[in-house]
Amino acid sequence: MDPINAAANALESVLEARQGESILIVTDDVRLDVANAFAQGAIKLGLWTRMVVLETEEGVFRKTPPKHLIEMINSPHQPDIFVNTLRGMAEEIPFRIATIKLETRKGRSRLGHCPGITMDMLTEGALSLTREENAEMQNNARAMLAVLQDVDSVHVISPSGSDFTLNVKGRTWFSDTYINWKTMKWMNLPTGEVLVGPVETGMQGTLVCDLAVGGIGPLKSSITVFVKDGKVEKVDGDDKKAVQVVLDTQATDSMAKHVGEFAFGLNPKARIVKEFLESEKVGSAIHVAFGNNMDYPGVVANNSATHQDFLVDKPTVVITYADGRIRTIMENGKIKLA
Repeated sequence: MDPINAAANALESVLEARQGESILIVTDDVRLDVANAFAQGAIKLGLWTRMVVLETEEGVFRKTPPKHLIEMINSPHQPDIFVNTLRGMAEEIPFRIATIKLETRKGRSRLGHCPGITMDMLTEGALSLTREENAEMQNNARAMLAVLQDVDSVHVISPSGSDFTLNVKGRTWFSDTYINWKTMKWMNLPTGEVLVGPVETGMQGTLVCDLAVGGIGPLKSSITVFVKDGKVEKVDGDDKKAVQVVLDTQATDSMAKHVGEFAFGLNPKARIVKEFLESEKVGSAIHVAFGNNMDYPGVVANNSATHQDFLVDKPTVVITYADGRIRTIMENGKIKLA
């Protein structure tokens, strides 16, 4: 797909961009090609368009937004829409979360956040959706959310060895494929999830991540995460470098080890690629994140400065309703709604 058309489709279908609105694109210099596609897509839709380009240096990681970006975000005339096209490494998660907080704190703007976005996501991958394909994915998400109402717990097993439960009682399921902009102020692009912020002390069991980890990418070998009362007790795996990245991320603060998210992937064009931003949307998988969920709707309580996801292939997911009914909603990676 032409990247300008793909960007325009995402702006219109997800961020609800309309002619005459304004947009600020915040981009790293190494993602300028993607930012330019969004800028041209925005102009095509009739948006007032500005861009801030941030300089990067290999091996140097930011923790906080630079002064000139803070000044631009805090300008008196805040834009209707922000789009962040940024690098996606785990070491810069605190920087990205701090930037999101700045962009959304006034509650007036809609944000599409794209950590690790690449040009081929627009041309070949999860962002190369037509308006019709976006609409179909949104309809599938609505059907799934209807089934997930009044669910108290989720049990996941997988061929790689995952066996864990999540307490989701009283928590709000939602989708990033369509946004209620009255309650949500930002979401990742590309979209393609149905998700929930579980009870932060309510995960028990073993998660075996066999596909990819946020901030790392596709794995050479599985990483096993042992969880008790919602908190990671141990991380193990043969790839010691990848395990150390996880341990370093979870050492960020006291809540970084606590569960923050459970999600199903729904995007028909999502692929397992280096950047987790796309991989987490794959339709045959689920993922669990540890860390921040404060921007999710409803009751949530994980205020960590980090957020790291773990992708599990071909799981079977069984949900238990408040009235005791049990239903298999995913079997060997295939969603079952009928």
